[in-house]
Amino acid sequence: MDVSYHKSFESSFESVDTAGKVITCKAAVAWGPGQPLVIEEVQVAPPQKMEVRVKILFTSICHTDLSAWKGENEAQRAYPRILGHEAAGIVESVGEGVEDMKKGDHVIPFFQGQCGNCICCRNEKTNLCQRFGVNPLKNVMVNDGKTRFSTKDGNPIFHFLNTSTFSEYTVIDSACVVKIDSEAPLEKMSLLSCGVSTGVGAAWNVADVQPGSSVAIFGLGAVGLAVAEGARVRGASKIIGVDINPSKFAKGKAVGITEFINPKDLEVPVHERIGATTDGGVDYSFECAGNLEVLREAFLSTHMGWGLTVLLGIHPSPMLLPLHPMELFNGRQIIGSVFGGFKGKTQLPKFAKQCMCGTLKLDEFITHELPFEKINEAFQLLVDGKSLRCLLHL
Repeated sequence: MDVSYHKSFESSFESVDTAGKVITCKAAVAWGPGQPLVIEEVQVAPPQKMEVRVKILFTSICHTDLSAWKGENEAQRAYPRILGHEAAGIVESVGEGVEDMKKGDHVIPFFQGQCGNCICCRNEKTNLCQRFGVNPLKNVMVNDGKTRFSTKDGNPIFHFLNTSTFSEYTVIDSACVVKIDSEAPLEKMSLLSCGVSTGVGAAWNVADVQPGSSVAIFGLGAVGLAVAEGARVRGASKIIGVDINPSKFAKGKAVGITEFINPKDLEVPVHERIGATTDGGVDYSFECAGNLEVLREAFLSTHMGWGLTVLLGIHPSPMLLPLHPMELFNGRQIIGSVFGGFKGKTQLPKFAKQCMCGTLKLDEFITHELPFEKINEAFQLLVDGKSLRCLLHL
């Protein structure tokens, strides 16, 4: 977004008082599995206690949105619904009790909330939250079990992943949105809502990749490439990217991947190829594909004795790990990662500052930009494997 336009928008935004009023705005509404999203006017109620209403300026689409749009998990279906969870915007108003944000603040929403009070939030070993943790079955607000979205005739529209960012305005629990530096470029900061934080955090917070170590990444979408970026910054000496789409390799090289493997080009399993070129296996592997066969290859690609596999891919349910318990006696470990282990309220602002300083190459992740009205085109770009992140301007 042009800086002068950005400042002009904020000035006009500050002069309008909509606090306590219902706002009518445009949103992309999902009416059924796989149906094109419909851009239509919706009503957005004022925030209640410990809630924040945000003017979304930028949002993008990740595979979690794609899966929900397709309705791949029938138990998680709820329509009509406003999807979207990766975005950045400006606070329009706050509900009773919100003290850490005010109108005009630049904010990032995040799906893995942090209430700050539960036993998980008080434990430094996890970023889970008992009250506001990610729950794809949840589609209403915590306060009253109701929605803040409705159609023009008053029928409820369901929420998604604590955020619902495919709307010009959204209402979010204060535990799921955080203030960042006002000088931070919001179009890039939107990436921290999901993909970049999930991948980089997996390398930094969960695996704690060490300088000189070796890494293998299975699946080179936005999350997998963010893992590579995180490993590069940490000083990994060998970063192997594994994907069946060769077009991903050029982008991977830009974020630090040193070697590429296309499983279709091999006559042996991937883990055998990696083991042969790394003296027995890598120190860390990351599964970002959501495929059980790929997960097993990632696990076996790590070195016996100390290898660590981090699971990031979203897998269909019900599915079981493709491992025999005795295989863990070889010293390999496996662990899951949600939102890269980041505690959103306390750690994202610092992460945003690191990104502002150029620690990470965020530009590499935005491959397309479109106006919000063309959101269905953005979905198709992701379906076709042509985009990492298509940034939608609201």
